[in-house]
Amino acid sequence: QVQLVESGGGLVQAGGSLRLSCAASGGTFSSYAMGWFRQAPGEEREFVARISRSGGGTYYEDSVKGRFTISRDNAKNMVYLQMNSLNPGDTAVYYCAASGRLYITTIPQGYAYWGQGTQVTVSS
Repeated sequence: QVQLVESGGGLVQAGGSLRLSCAASGGTFSSYAMGWFRQAPGEEREFVARISRSGGGTYYEDSVKGRFTISRDNAKNMVYLQMNSLNPGDTAVYYCAASGRLYITTIPQGYAYWGQGTQVTVSS
């Protein structure tokens, strides 16, 4: 059983930056690919980014490519999402998730463990 706790959300102006963190416990962190998803009010949860177990491979949703960077520190059981050039369309609750699947998956069903989410609000 893996427990995930996100932090780092908040209110930021358009064009600003935030760094989200996700602390993992209760499992072998390096055994899981990690992902970030987000969910805006009234919308479905959508994929944002994924990082492989080793951290050597990353994959992004098109709208965040070049603005967001996912990274992980297996020694600290942490995964991060650096978000730059934020715009109001990025406003959502952001979730960290862990996947035991070896292939890239961008659907929520591909992730077995989830954090509680952290709110990101971008003002115009």
